[in-house]
Amino acid sequence: MGMLEIKNLSIHFGGIRALNGIDLAVRDNEILSIIGPNGSGKTTLFNCLTGIYHPDEGDIIYQGESLLGLSPDLIAIRGIARTFQNLRLFMNMNVLDNLMLGRHVHMKKNIFAAFLRLRREELRHRERVEEIIDFLDLQAYRKSRVADCPYGVQKRIEMGRALALEPKLLLLDEPISGLTSEEKEEAAYRVTEIRGRFKIAIILVEHDLKIASRLADSMAAFNYGQKIAAGTPEEVQRNPEVIRAYVGEE
Repeated sequence: MGMLEIKNLSIHFGGIRALNGIDLAVRDNEILSIIGPNGSGKTTLFNCLTGIYHPDEGDIIYQGESLLGLSPDLIAIRGIARTFQNLRLFMNMNVLDNLMLGRHVHMKKNIFAAFLRLRREELRHRERVEEIIDFLDLQAYRKSRVADCPYGVQKRIEMGRALALEPKLLLLDEPISGLTSEEKEEAAYRVTEIRGRFKIAIILVEHDLKIASRLADSMAAFNYGQKIAAGTPEEVQRNPEVIRAYVGEE
């Protein structure tokens, strides 16, 4: 059994079948790339995995247990974190505080325990955040207001906040979209470094087929809410349905 197994997952909104019978599996320390045109169901899948949407059919098995019916905070506590295609940062807060918010699932909820361990807990959380700041090369921005940071830096901040949760499975929703060519290469390098350094599995949704293929151990292609191909990046790119739906006839 892999880290994550998605079985016959389906969800519809009115008459629109956003996902239809999706089966996927992710192994420990694997990078799975999911490709497909806009509206093919990629972000909907992430919303189901993180508890934002509740599927109509199927199951999501994570580390041997079903995630169905769990709230987003409980899923985060179990070790699933994500980034968003449209940034979900607190723009008027500084970078350090945004990353510290990513530690919330690890903070003591008992008031008495928190009082006794306040200083020690704070130091532990700050050490973790400082490690992420160094890893993502955010030292120059740590006290800057997020709204004042360049867009490429904001993308790194959101990735850092997800890493602050100490996930075992990281969901990256178009982490290189909107970046310059140089920033894309840096972001791609960081994805492989994240897997190596933090020993986590990654599901990557990406429109840049070249980078998605380079990063992935395995790949799946979606179209109109259905999985139309799965396998190695080379196998998926050669699939005639993928060529028609995503790459184009040529």
